[in-house]
Amino acid sequence: MIEKMTKRQREVFATYPIAILVFFGFLVGVSVYMHHTYMRPVIEESEKLMVLPEDPVKQKEKQRRLHEILAQQRDQTTHVIYQPIKNKNAQELFVDNAHAAIVLDAESGTILWQKNATERRSIASITKLVTAMVVIDRIRDLNETVTIPESVMNIEGTKVGCPTSVICNSPRLYAGEEVRVKDLLAAMLMFSANDAATVLGVHVSGSEEEFAELMNARMKELGAGNSHFCRPSGLELDVNEEMCYSSAYDIARVMAHLIQHDKYDVLWEIMRTDKMTFASLDGTVIHELDNTDRLIGDMPNLVGAKTGFTPRAGYSLALATEDPSRKHFVISVVLDDYHRFDDVEIMSAWAFANFTWQ
Repeated sequence: MIEKMTKRQREVFATYPIAILVFFGFLVGVSVYMHHTYMRPVIEESEKLMVLPEDPVKQKEKQRRLHEILAQQRDQTTHVIYQPIKNKNAQELFVDNAHAAIVLDAESGTILWQKNATERRSIASITKLVTAMVVIDRIRDLNETVTIPESVMNIEGTKVGCPTSVICNSPRLYAGEEVRVKDLLAAMLMFSANDAATVLGVHVSGSEEEFAELMNARMKELGAGNSHFCRPSGLELDVNEEMCYSSAYDIARVMAHLIQHDKYDVLWEIMRTDKMTFASLDGTVIHELDNTDRLIGDMPNLVGAKTGFTPRAGYSLALATEDPSRKHFVISVVLDDYHRFDDVEIMSAWAFANFTWQ
C-alpha cells in the first residue's frame, strides 16, 4: 500500500507520529500546570499529615489548616452573595450631625449611603477594631498569658479601672501582673482601655511602632488603604497627629471583614457584653469592665459596636446590625458626631426599611 502512495502522501503520513507526540506533550503540560496550580496546596498539606508528629497539638493544627484550605475552595464555588436592591419608594437619609458617615452592606460591600466616607479623619478608639483583628490573626490561643509592662502605667486616657485619666473606680492593671489575652481584648473593646490595647500591641510585635506597621499592612490587604495608624490604642501622637488617620469607609470595611469570618466571632461576643469582671492569673486582683456602648439592650438586632473619642476626633461610633433572618448585616459608621448613638440607630433602621436583598 505504501508503494502505491505518492510522494506527497508519504510526507503527510510521516508527520502523523510527530503530531501525535506534540499533542500528547501538550496534554501532559496542561495536566502538570493544573496539578501545581489547584491541587498542590491540598496535596502538600495531605503529605504533611501522612507522617504523624509526636506532638498531638502540631498534628491537630495541621489538620485544621487542611480543613481551612478545603473550606475555602468550597466557598469559592458554592457561596451565594446577596445584593441589596433599593426599594422603589425608598426614603432619603439625612445625618446632619456627622462630619463623615457610611452605611455599608457587609456581604456585598455595597455602599448604601455615605457622607464624606473617604475623608481622612482621626478616629480615636475605633482604631481598636483593627488592633483586635491583628491580635486574632497573630495569636491562636486567647488564653495565652501576658505580663503587664511598667511602660503602660502612665498612659493617657481610659485605662482598666479608670474611665478617665483622673477618675479610677476599680483596681488598675499593675506592672508584672499576668492576665489572659482574651481579658485584655475585653478591656480594650468594651471599656476602650488604652493600656490593654498597648499591652497587646507590644506583646504581639515588641513595640507600638512595629504593631502599627502590622495594622497598616493588614489594612492594605483588605483593600482599605486610606488609613495610617500610629498606635494600637488609637491615641494620636504628641506631634504630627495628622499622620494618624482613617476613614468611615475603611472602618466599615474592617467591620464587614470581621463579621464574615468565624475566627473573629469572639470579638462580637465581647462587644455585645454589657458588664464583666476578670481576674489576674493568681486571683489576687479583680477588674471590672463596663461597655461604653449604651445601645446594648436597646437594639434587638445589634451585633456589636465600638465607640471612640478624643478632642481631636470627636465622638464616633461603628456599629453592625442584622435583619430578622440573620442573613444580612449592615455596618453603620459615624465620625465626629455628638449624636452618634441616635444617628446610627436611624441609619441602621433606614437600611433595612429601604432595601431588599436578592
